[in-house]
Amino acid sequence: MDYGDSVQKVLLRKIRKAEQDLIQLKLDYCRFVFGLTHRAKVLAGGVSYVVRSVDVESMANTEDGGFTRPEITGTRADEQDHAEPVALGTDWALDTAK
Repeated sequence: MDYGDSVQKVLLRKIRKAEQDLIQLKLDYCRFVFGLTHRAKVLAGGVSYVVRSVDVESMANTEDGGFTRPEITGTRADEQDHAEPVALGTDWALDTAK
């Protein structure tokens, strides 16, 4: 293995690590700014859903330096055991009703 291959492997490893760190930071941002935790409940179209996945790649930078809401996928809260996940997009609000 020559020097160029070695440098390439090290750089690729560092890039992958940085990408993983960025994803985790965006998930942390979603948790603290938007209140999205594991299995959080959100309202979309007047229906309550349980969050199944968060697409951090859909988050865009805003003019004020923050990020837009992520696109999420969820299942209806009243049909959790047998409901298919539904793409909810970014038009959702955290369900604060307990």
